[in-house]
Amino acid sequence: MEPEDATTSRPLAITLVVIACNEAESIGRCLDSVTLVDEKIVVDSGSTDDTAAIAAACGARVIHQPWLGFGPQRNFASLQARNDWILVLDADEMLTPALSEELRSTLPALMDSNAAGAMLRRTNSYMGAPMHWYRPMVGERISRLYHRGRARWSDARVHESLQFDGPVASLKQPFIHFQNPTLVHKQLKVLRYGELKATDWLDRARPPRLWTCPFVFLATFVKDYFLRLAFLDGWRGYVIAQTAASQAVYKRLRYYEMCTNPQSRALGRELFRAHDLGP
Repeated sequence: MEPEDATTSRPLAITLVVIACNEAESIGRCLDSVTLVDEKIVVDSGSTDDTAAIAAACGARVIHQPWLGFGPQRNFASLQARNDWILVLDADEMLTPALSEELRSTLPALMDSNAAGAMLRRTNSYMGAPMHWYRPMVGERISRLYHRGRARWSDARVHESLQFDGPVASLKQPFIHFQNPTLVHKQLKVLRYGELKATDWLDRARPPRLWTCPFVFLATFVKDYFLRLAFLDGWRGYVIAQTAASQAVYKRLRYYEMCTNPQSRALGRELFRAHDLGP
């Protein structure tokens, strides 16, 4: 008879998928936190640091794919896996031991069912410390585990969503997101995500509505600071609400610029690429 610990430590037929670019500081932590899968894939969109080398050293298969946008990049990554069941993490995320244990105990039955996937819980560390009250960062429900024949990522360049075709389970234990260790990281992300969202709006020929910016700023700040309880997290809560409101306005300003000065689109792309920021 096979020892019990050998059975519980056997890898499951699941593929961990991580899309990454210039994530040398965090990719190793992410990959090493996942010990229950039999395949790890990192889809690299053009790193100029040691991301690919570190990923390979951690046992991942590295695939190079120029950036397609978040949704299309994730769909491309899913197709590279040898398993139908996919676990997705970002490079700045990691599994906790508690979630690993829950996954190992619940996944065999889930994988034998007709489920399309499962919702996971995510907690956040922001500016170097855990958030305790701000709702989107405490116990956030997020779709990161799925059967690729029963779920697909939307084609959005940013703020993509996983679309399920079948029942969806829910797990209790959280994984951790080390979000924006500094405000420099946050502002660079604001610029990149703003560019992607504005480009999506261009594709849909959405009319620019610059007059809405003051109202968008106020509504976003009030929603995050009061309704989502950011104020209970002290000054870091204020920072979150302020930057969220500023981001909501910035992407509208950038979209207005793209519409009224088309030359700015290429100039912006060149600047992003010169600093290895994408998109």
